[in-house]
Amino acid sequence: MRLSLARPWRDSSLSALAAGFVTVLVGFASSAVIVFQAAQAVGANQAQIGSWILALGIGMGLSCIGLSLRYRVPVVTAWSTPAAAMLAATTTGLPLSDAIGAFVICAVLVAMAGFSGVFERMLGRIPLPLAAGMLAGVLLRFGLDTFVAVRSQPLLVLVMLAVYLLMRRQWPRYAVIATLLAGIVVAGARGLLHLDGVALAPAQPVWVSPTFSLAALLGLALPMFVVTMASQNVPGVAVIRASGYQVPVSPVIGWTGVLNVVLAPLGAFSLNLAAITAAICMGPEAHPDPARRYMAAVWAGVIYLIVGVFGATVVSLLAAFPKELVMAVAGIALLGTLGSALHGALKDDTGREAALVTFLVTASGLSLAGIGSAFWGLVAGVVVMLALRPPKRG
Repeated sequence: MRLSLARPWRDSSLSALAAGFVTVLVGFASSAVIVFQAAQAVGANQAQIGSWILALGIGMGLSCIGLSLRYRVPVVTAWSTPAAAMLAATTTGLPLSDAIGAFVICAVLVAMAGFSGVFERMLGRIPLPLAAGMLAGVLLRFGLDTFVAVRSQPLLVLVMLAVYLLMRRQWPRYAVIATLLAGIVVAGARGLLHLDGVALAPAQPVWVSPTFSLAALLGLALPMFVVTMASQNVPGVAVIRASGYQVPVSPVIGWTGVLNVVLAPLGAFSLNLAAITAAICMGPEAHPDPARRYMAAVWAGVIYLIVGVFGATVVSLLAAFPKELVMAVAGIALLGTLGSALHGALKDDTGREAALVTFLVTASGLSLAGIGSAFWGLVAGVVVMLALRPPKRG
């Protein structure tokens, strides 16, 4: 079927372009630093980190444009911030090629879960309190680092926290962006920014051939898959449906996985449906007519492609920030996700202890046999859940 560009051009509007721009701005400003930390944690150098941003920008751009035009529904994709946080917290010492192999395996699993049609049925079998407990354990370090940073740069971090609280009360959508801008202003005034090495330059793709190991499979690939599906794709589908749109979930999830497989060796660690940023493209601010809001997601895709191309500039800019600013904005950006994860882990009385054990083991940073704490947290939670399961009455 030939895709005509006449209708998308007619359906486009300045408000759709603005909504797409805000979507990208919120997504990058709130969690690009976490991707930066994740890439550093698994041994990527600055050129490779630029390639990560390039690959993610291409993946999000192509999927937003292609899926939104195909289904005439605002389909917004994103990188998995929880997966990035998991990578940033990894202590297994795996080589970068093993991490890339884990990205490939995770993406293959996502594609299979999508195209096979078992996505929703599979989620019903995952103990969601355990998945939430694992996610909360991964994110805890980021929340703590926000306040650890107060010791070395109290004025910088306290001003950022004050701005965040003020914006959360008045304009919550822009709270993280305003916090980042406040941090940059304070850091600049105190001479903490090192902008000498920042230059507008396109990113170069850096191919890392994947290698595969049991430690990477169990310590990274499987936990990333669980977190991506449970904490990213499920809310993403919920946002689409809550906004009144119907989209075939299986092929949408499947195609994000396929695109992720292709781009993983360049650093695309996880692509999935967006939730928070997707809502920006689905509201009346994007367009009064719901049938024309898909163009907001298309514009978001175009801007993702542009930002991805200049990924090297993004990386050099982040490297110019003081570490306390990066720690603070990452922790503040993840406060909501951490709170939701804790709520999801502990709200159910029947699975509370198992979820709590999962949270504690994951947060401990325990590493056994080269396998990270996220996997052992899930294992411990399942053991506790089975041990405390009420006996069947004969």
